[in-house]
Amino acid sequence: MKKDNLSDQFQVNDEIRAREVRIVGDDIESKVVPLREALRIADEMELDLVLISPNAVPPVCRIVDFSKFIYQLKKKQKEAKAKQVKIDVKEIRFGPQTDDHDYNFKLKHAMGFLQNGDKVKAYVFFRGRSILFKEQGENILARFAKDLEEYGKQEQAPILEGKRMTIFISPKKGGAPKKADASKQEDNKE
Repeated sequence: MKKDNLSDQFQVNDEIRAREVRIVGDDIESKVVPLREALRIADEMELDLVLISPNAVPPVCRIVDFSKFIYQLKKKQKEAKAKQVKIDVKEIRFGPQTDDHDYNFKLKHAMGFLQNGDKVKAYVFFRGRSILFKEQGENILARFAKDLEEYGKQEQAPILEGKRMTIFISPKKGGAPKKADASKQEDNKE
């Protein structure tokens, strides 16, 4: 059976070790009572006493149906996770003597990546003695960033790390929706 991390985070009913607790709930006014009385009140209502804030003085307990409480927490976590945006990083590699045709081909792909909401990592890879052409690599990356200005913005100046000179270009805010979102929108139009 799968272990439930959420239910392990909370102390329920007899697991609570405090002399006095502040009880809160939907139909209960907030008040400080001894633990035994709080347990009795929860038992009369056929609900559970759940410790939600152990560091408060006195600790705060909620009178609620524990399984329903856990279900609502999981639902909130799932909604928060669904709202997160996952950004992929796409790499584009150049050589110090990259030809115009290859450059334009890679530029077109980078435009597509940025329109889809992905970041682009462009780098010039230097082999052997080609490290002598650092300026050419820097020029290629500067030109690349300039050509992509309307689709995204350059995060930093080109950085040389070992045999790679790298820049990151992030998509502009309010750009085209991600692939999954775009397919959902197309389905809604039909």
